Amino acid sequence: MTTEPLGAGQPVRVAVIGAGHWGPNLIRNFEAPPASTVKLVVDRDASRLRQLRARFPEVAVAEDAGAAFRDPTIDAVVIATPTATHHALASAALEAGKHVLVEKPITTDSRQAQALVALAERQGRVLMVGHVFLFNLAVQRVRAYIAAGELGRIYYLSMVRTNLGPIRADVNAAWDLMSHDISICNYWLGAEPEAASAVGGTWLNAGHEDAVFATLRYPEGVLVNVHASWLNPRKARDITVAGDKRMLTFDDMNIVEPLRLYDKQVTDSPNGKPAAVVDTFASFRASIREGDITIPKISTGEPLRNECEHFLDCVRTGKRPSADGAVGASVVRVLEAIDRSMRERGREQRVGGDDA
Repeated sequence: MTTEPLGAGQPVRVAVIGAGHWGPNLIRNFEAPPASTVKLVVDRDASRLRQLRARFPEVAVAEDAGAAFRDPTIDAVVIATPTATHHALASAALEAGKHVLVEKPITTDSRQAQALVALAERQGRVLMVGHVFLFNLAVQRVRAYIAAGELGRIYYLSMVRTNLGPIRADVNAAWDLMSHDISICNYWLGAEPEAASAVGGTWLNAGHEDAVFATLRYPEGVLVNVHASWLNPRKARDITVAGDKRMLTFDDMNIVEPLRLYDKQVTDSPNGKPAAVVDTFASFRASIREGDITIPKISTGEPLRNECEHFLDCVRTGKRPSADGAVGASVVRVLEAIDRSMRERGREQRVGGDDA
């Protein structure tokens, strides 16, 4: 991608399309002079716009997204609307010469996602996807551990992302919640899964699974199991990473100590030599080595603020975002395979298969 840099001397002028559940957080982070300023907020709900004008009186509002595309003074468009609208809005913004930050998932179709990637390349504009967990400092620390080999060979990851709501009517729980976990796994493992199998249950909205249980098969035999649900009494954001040298847990609900490293592993025998037969309780216990638990110190910070600052930096300098359109398209390919598997009652589907 060849992107013409905006320059460091002026604020990035932003339009935010979508002022619902997530939009106000984006407005708050981009209404941050001198780095950036929000010139326009677009939403179809007039009452919502009145509330935002009371909170941000200097920001103009409109009910038509075309106002953002037609305004030559707007440098970047941030899209926080229902997923089904992402492709049309992002396409229009890129065609109008705007840089684009679109919330996850980038689209509901991988072909549309690839079309946006190609359009951004042709237009020389930044296309970034709001996979906010990639800007979480604890998530970045885990990637460093894995890349340095501190956990050894990765066996599997177990991931739980549940809550009671918010319940979506446009996509299922995998597209809403599991997209976070897929982006994290791709980032940590440096790869896209080869195949996916999944089952889900639909109780609240016909055609949209409220709970999804998926297994992803990554290269080198790494397995990932993900449970995503918006129909659960407990809010959980738990991840376990099992390696042959060390193990790790990540609890995103623990803002003080989100990471724990476990110096635990399974050995064949106390002296490291293979045991012919483990036939006594003592020898079984000896095959498990338990060491210290380390709680790394993670600097505090808001992941969304980190994401927005990264987008602004890319707009100003012309560099490629770490969560660019290709990253978003990869997540969509996995979600499509999960959907196909659920339609086939859990039969494993190849990611990016011909029937995608």
